[in-house]
Amino acid sequence: MQDVNNKNDNFTVSVAPMMDWTDRHCRWFHRRLSRRALLYTEMVTANAVIHGNRDYLIGFNTAEHPVALQIGGSEADKLAEASKIGEDFGYDEININIGCPSDRVQSGSFGACLMAEPDLVAECFSAMSEAVDIPVTVKCRLGIDNQNLDETLPEFIEKVAAAGCRHFIIHARKAWLKGLSPKENRDVPPLDYDLVHKIKVQYPMLEIVLNGGLKTIEEASAASKGLDGVMFGRAAYHDPWMLRGIDEAVYGAEKSVITREEIVHELIAYAESVQDTDRSTKALIRHIMGLYAGQSGARLWRRTLSENMSTGMPSEIIRSGFDALQKFRTAA
Repeated sequence: MQDVNNKNDNFTVSVAPMMDWTDRHCRWFHRRLSRRALLYTEMVTANAVIHGNRDYLIGFNTAEHPVALQIGGSEADKLAEASKIGEDFGYDEININIGCPSDRVQSGSFGACLMAEPDLVAECFSAMSEAVDIPVTVKCRLGIDNQNLDETLPEFIEKVAAAGCRHFIIHARKAWLKGLSPKENRDVPPLDYDLVHKIKVQYPMLEIVLNGGLKTIEEASAASKGLDGVMFGRAAYHDPWMLRGIDEAVYGAEKSVITREEIVHELIAYAESVQDTDRSTKALIRHIMGLYAGQSGARLWRRTLSENMSTGMPSEIIRSGFDALQKFRTAA
C-alpha cells in the first residue's frame, strides 16, 4: 500500500468507531492482530464523559495504544472539558463525531446534523484543540439531505480547517437524516470516493482519510491513491483477520506469523484476567465471531459461541467454541 500511495510515510490505517462494537474488549482483540492500526472508541457524548462513570465509559487497556477517543456533542465548552478528560486518561487523539445520523444524535443536535453548521463545528474544534496537547481530528460525512455536496463539503472543510483542523476522516456517503435508518445510511446513499479525492486536491495541505465501504487492504490501496489514510469499518469487525496484514502492507513490518489458534489462547487468557471484575467482558464473544470467517468450521465456531452466550464465563465460552472447532476438524 505504501508504494501505491507514493510512499507517504504519514499514511495511516484505522478501525472506525462503531457503536456497540468497538468497546475496550473489541479493541484489545483487534490490537492482537495489528500493532500499528489506530483504534477508535465507540462514540461517547461529552455530557457522558463529564458526568458519567468515566472508568466504565472511557477506561481502556494500555495495550490498546495507539487509541483515539471519539466524542459527540455540539457545545464547545463541554466538548473542550470532555477532551481534556480524555487526554488525562491517556488517549492518543480526540475525534469529534460529525457523521452519525441516528435519531438520538439528531435529537441532541450533533453528529451528522453539524454538516449544516460548519461555523459551529469550527468553534467546537477550536475549543477542543485549545484544551489539549494531543491531536484533535474530525470524522464527517460528505454532507446531508439535499445539500449540493460540491459546494457544501468544501465550505465545511475550509471553515473547520481555518479553525486549525488538519486531519479529516471522510465517510464517503451523504447522510439522509429523514427517511433512512442509521443502518440504511451505511448502505443506501452511494459512495463517492471521487469527491474525497477532489477535497485532497483542493486542500493538499490537509490530511484526508477515506472511510466507507472498504473491504480489503488491496481495495483500500487502490481507492486511496494520493490520500493520507484509510479507515476500515464493518469489514474489520466481520472479518477481523484482515487486520493481520496491515502492519506488513502499510508500515513495512515483518509478516505476522501468529495463528488463529494462538489468538484464541490469548483471548481465553485475557477473558480470565478481566471477567471476574468486568461484567461487560461477555461482549468479547460477539466481537470474535468473525475470527474464522471463510475458514473450515466457521459456522460451527459462531454457533457454539452464540449458543453458550447466556451461560458460563466468557473464557469458558471461548474454550467451548475452540474445542468444538478442533473436534470438527479432526473428524473431517
